Amino acid sequence: MENRSHALMTGFFTLTLLVAAILFGVWFNRDRVERVPYLLATTLSVPGLNPQATVRYRGLEVGKVDAIDFDTQKAGQILVHISVAPDTPVTNTTFATLGYQGVTGIAYIQLDDEHVGSKLLGTSKDKPSLIPLRAGLLDQLEKRGKRILDQAEQITNKVNNLLSPDNQAAMLGAFTEVGKAAKAFGAIPQQLEPTLTQLPQLTEQTRQTLTAVSTASKNVSDLTATWKKLGNDIQAPGGVLDKVNGTVDRVGSSVETVANGVSLEVLPQVIELSGEARSSMRALKTTMSTLNEQPQSILFGAPDIPPGPGEPGFSAPGK
Repeated sequence: MENRSHALMTGFFTLTLLVAAILFGVWFNRDRVERVPYLLATTLSVPGLNPQATVRYRGLEVGKVDAIDFDTQKAGQILVHISVAPDTPVTNTTFATLGYQGVTGIAYIQLDDEHVGSKLLGTSKDKPSLIPLRAGLLDQLEKRGKRILDQAEQITNKVNNLLSPDNQAAMLGAFTEVGKAAKAFGAIPQQLEPTLTQLPQLTEQTRQTLTAVSTASKNVSDLTATWKKLGNDIQAPGGVLDKVNGTVDRVGSSVETVANGVSLEVLPQVIELSGEARSSMRALKTTMSTLNEQPQSILFGAPDIPPGPGEPGFSAPGK
């Protein structure tokens, strides 16, 4: 009996010591930091987020998640109750996002602020203030990933259409034509090689031709000046033309004098000779005037006489 009583007392003592150790551990590990509550409301999914999850403000740990439940007043909305340290600068522009720790997939609340120096957001235990929960990096990647997949599918369909048998045949034909064109362009230098070889000689001949043309032009200018001076000398007062006219007049006077002393048979011949001499002088004067006005007619000939009234091509002045 005495052994049994000792064993019973030992058991009670052990149980009492174990309970005391548990209570001491709970008391020692309890959170004695005073925090203020806030409320997050969102219609987004919160995978990996659990109670007691960490709340961080720009990377610094400032609190924890107290509870997660559904909003009874708005279907589909999730309420996340958090509590943070009183000195956390939660303002009217503060917002929350979901962050994930490494590859474990454990989520935490990340608080951030759009503007520095905004007014602090007051809160209380009875009525905690609301902080918006925005889409995190994974949510944005999920939405954009769907769009990227849709665009990739469209691109794949377009590539399939582009690589259809008909388009492949058309592209092969285009490549064939390009190859033929490349070969044709490759043969052009070989065809131009003789011409390029003769190009220096042709250039020298061209230079000589230009020199000859320049010399001929200078000679024509000199000839034109000479003919112009000759025409001026012929038509000048006291020149050859005046002397010829004087001679003709004297011949006419002599003819009239002679006519008075000759017979009627010789007189018509003398008058005809005098008329021919006057016609020849007028033609010579006209020629000299033309050479004086248009000396280039020596090389290129006299200009065409414009048609007169009633002739083909006649155009009245002013039309």
